[in-house]
Amino acid sequence: MQLKRPQLPPSQDLLFGKIMELSPHKLAQVLGTSLDERIQKQYPHWDTLRRLPPPEGVTLEEWWFALKTRRTGQFRSLPLLDKKGNPFQFWVPDLVQEKLHRIDRQACGFVQSTPEAIKNPQTRDQYLIRSLIEEAITSSQLEGAVTTREVAKEMLRSGRSARDKSEQMILNNYRTMRRIVGIKDREMTADLVMEMHRLVAENTLDDPEMAGRFRRPDQRIVVNDIEGEVYHDPPPADELPARCQAMCDFANGKTPGFFIHPAVRAIILHFWLAYDHPFVDGNGRTARALFYWAMLHSGFWLFEFISISTILRKAPAKYARSYLLVETDDNDLTYFIVHQAKVLEQAINELHAYIDRKTVEVRELEASLRALRLFNHRQTDLLRHALKHPGREYTIWSHQESQGVAYQTARTDLLQLQAKKLLEPGKRGRAMVFVAPRDLVERLHRLGREPNR
Repeated sequence: MQLKRPQLPPSQDLLFGKIMELSPHKLAQVLGTSLDERIQKQYPHWDTLRRLPPPEGVTLEEWWFALKTRRTGQFRSLPLLDKKGNPFQFWVPDLVQEKLHRIDRQACGFVQSTPEAIKNPQTRDQYLIRSLIEEAITSSQLEGAVTTREVAKEMLRSGRSARDKSEQMILNNYRTMRRIVGIKDREMTADLVMEMHRLVAENTLDDPEMAGRFRRPDQRIVVNDIEGEVYHDPPPADELPARCQAMCDFANGKTPGFFIHPAVRAIILHFWLAYDHPFVDGNGRTARALFYWAMLHSGFWLFEFISISTILRKAPAKYARSYLLVETDDNDLTYFIVHQAKVLEQAINELHAYIDRKTVEVRELEASLRALRLFNHRQTDLLRHALKHPGREYTIWSHQESQGVAYQTARTDLLQLQAKKLLEPGKRGRAMVFVAPRDLVERLHRLGREPNR
């Protein structure tokens, strides 16, 4: 991926000298431009601002000075330090506050806004598995995995072993995401960070012993493009244990001494691990895993069903650029927070849209079952029920009772559905059971397309 480095902003110190030469009236005019309506719904870096026409009567540099002055007055420092010992800083502008409110409503505790398919214990698991698979695939693709989605899904659903490094990356991500759901209530520790990386990196590193270990001082790891341009040179390896402990303290809410919205804290953790780049490889995947832990740890349970990497994969350059914007403007982490808040909002919206599409699809399929002319009314009733209850077990006796028919009639109904692969055979003790497959919608669509059904 070719990435253009943002142009560095003008020195605020040099601009200050020029600004102080202005008359009080002119100074008031300049400072008032920080409220220009064109920049209220975005958080422009100098590299963006310089391409816009400035407000009438001021220069681009004066406009930037006003904007930067307003931001500086809002900044709060973090325990994350750059290589020179300078703190990263941030604030939460209105455009982020608005998105945080929506995230709170939709992803934390407001049951009325939760899709019915996720509240339903019969269907929630299939959406959870879908999310884990999507995140595993797209997070790996962001780091260079080249396996197709179809092959990756087949591997994860079938449980077969990985055939190459790309498949192994995806399999590792899937296992990591499942593990995060299991440890979401635990405090973050250096050992847990190592465990996350070990899960992410297993059987994918040139040196297998580096899985779950910090990079060594002799291993210079940088972030660069295919032409070798270095975009990020992380802190020295000998600082990593102390930096990791500081990160865990922040993750557990021990620092700093002021309130940070939990979603913002999770976003900062995402940036923090990526900035420190403590491992020889797999830093991006581990950073996103840490983000998920933080969101689930803070009670944003809907994020079990959400894949942020699906959104990031659509615009990887914007994702990478959000890191560069921070490092090229006085460690202003707000750029990354703004970008990620948009990603979270979009990911939530896409989950709702996906569930809405699937709900409509199921309803339409229910309505068309009779039109297929493949099933009697008893079988149609059972399939309509099975569509809403994937994984449900049916027996000859239960079908006989619900339909008021003879044993042989009920047995024939179920065996016919099994023969069409719309029910899976199973056993409960000695009794024969028929299980509603979780991909029943897809099976019915395939059956409807068969020419000689």
